[in-house]
Amino acid sequence: MSTTTKPDGGNTSVPSVQVGETTDSDPYELPVEDILTGRLFATGKSGAGKSNTGSVIAEELLERGHPLLIVDVDGEYWGLKETYEVLHVGATEECDLQVTSDHAGKLAELALEQHVPIVLDVSGYVDSDDADALVRETARELFAREQQAMQPFLLLVEEIHEYIPQQGSAGDVGEVLTRIAKRGRKRGLGIAGFSQRPADVDKAFITQADCLVWHRLTWGNDVDVVQDVIDAEHADAVSSLGDGEAFVQADWDEADVQRVQFRRKRTFDAGATPGLDDIDRPELKSIDEGLVDELEEISDAADRRRGEIDRLEQRLDEKDERIEELKRERDQAQDVGNAAKQLADALSNDGSTDADVGVPDDFEEQLEEKNQIIAELRERVDGLEGQLVDVQEERDELATEVERLRGIEDRVDEAEQIEEQLNEIEAWFASAPGPLRATAESAEELFENIGDREDVDDEVAELQARLQNAQETIEQLQLENERLEEKAGGSGAASDDLSALVQHDAVQAAVDVAKENCDRSGDHVDRVLAVLASSDGGALGVDEIEPLTEASETTVRQVCKALFEAGVLRRETDGRAHLYTLDEDFLERRIEVHEQQAA
Repeated sequence: MSTTTKPDGGNTSVPSVQVGETTDSDPYELPVEDILTGRLFATGKSGAGKSNTGSVIAEELLERGHPLLIVDVDGEYWGLKETYEVLHVGATEECDLQVTSDHAGKLAELALEQHVPIVLDVSGYVDSDDADALVRETARELFAREQQAMQPFLLLVEEIHEYIPQQGSAGDVGEVLTRIAKRGRKRGLGIAGFSQRPADVDKAFITQADCLVWHRLTWGNDVDVVQDVIDAEHADAVSSLGDGEAFVQADWDEADVQRVQFRRKRTFDAGATPGLDDIDRPELKSIDEGLVDELEEISDAADRRRGEIDRLEQRLDEKDERIEELKRERDQAQDVGNAAKQLADALSNDGSTDADVGVPDDFEEQLEEKNQIIAELRERVDGLEGQLVDVQEERDELATEVERLRGIEDRVDEAEQIEEQLNEIEAWFASAPGPLRATAESAEELFENIGDREDVDDEVAELQARLQNAQETIEQLQLENERLEEKAGGSGAASDDLSALVQHDAVQAAVDVAKENCDRSGDHVDRVLAVLASSDGGALGVDEIEPLTEASETTVRQVCKALFEAGVLRRETDGRAHLYTLDEDFLERRIEVHEQQAA
């Protein structure tokens, strides 16, 4: 693994991977940690090299033992199995295993805990809802589990405009991916989005990316995005880029834009356009059979559950049909009974003699026979009604069982959400101030010791009081920390003036804009501002600011960039690096306008 040296030429270096060459034939490298945990966006028309760049990044990470999960929309990445042990899952027989959203939790576990690289091939799903459910649940599981894992991991998503569009609703999948883009870095989860059409991708995702890769684009709306993000000069040139060639913007590069020729991927090109010649499918690396067995167990359990539901639903339908049949028989029997009774009544004709109506000699015998038939019919009706009640009860029991089984997946989802919330709470307590952690531990011990004592209310009241004291202690510590930061924030009249300038409401409004546009915490922004305010107006480089904060060089560089774009800082160049200082003239004008408007 190669290293990238700091811009000042110091000895500090970070692991990096070479993906191509610049126009000066110098190696072009990407820092591994920033790729694994940051946000990357790559674009280019079909055939320009976009997916090749994705494969090159994947190859370099796999070569160095870094797992990743690829959402493969077009079935282009299984060729990685030619060289690397990658788990290829999806809907087709070519996959190592056919999976559904039921497998999402296990896939995330394999990726994060067992470091298994995964290609999530969604190109074979006939129902797009099934594919979306698989992507949504897998991404959600990755985000939740990274709360505990806290290890660098990359989620690479092809055709990301389908999930995070510029126009229309993002949908459930887009909401999860957007959440990862905004909050994943703090957990170690990065995202790389690829698309042929930058004009169709949510601009917020593009502009907040740490690294932008622009391959050849020719469509007018797409070229306009290049002009908006870079400038008109590069927009004019982007249509003439060669295959695999790209303009690259990265927060870690001193140059604003570099022209890079990405190398060809070494593994089988599964996404190549089919030609007339036969293509020999390469021999692929096999995956550990134990991993496949674990996933198959999930498939079998899901199949059994769905099979049981189908069986019960079939029985339910049969019971419904039997109920309708019994109702028809009951109605027919009642009709026959009613007709027989009417006939018997007519024959009996109370008040008339046999001579009057000319009844036959065996009238009494016929009447008794009819009455017997009526009794039998009534008994038959009663029996049918009894069977109807029994069948309806069986039907209701079956319906209850079906609903119970259908509710299993809902309860599993609810349990997973609760587990995710508990993980977040545990992680929050792990990073909470010492006094609060001590209070939480005491509270837990207190609840364990309460048992069946009668003074539970007193114990709870005492616990609440202790929690309140802990909160007050935290607030005091925060106030003391702010006081110390203010004390260390500047010395001398010049730094005091700059500090006062930064604290003005009009300036803070611009600082808030920078905080919103920077995925680093607001504390990092405040610390960088404090350092620059104490510099007596002198310009400082990123390497000079970094030792005075608790942030990495990449964080300081991104914070400075956000403050510069918000108009708070002025940027100069000494020929090899950017220097930053507070833009006093601009800030004073901003304050003057604010006060005039207030007056």
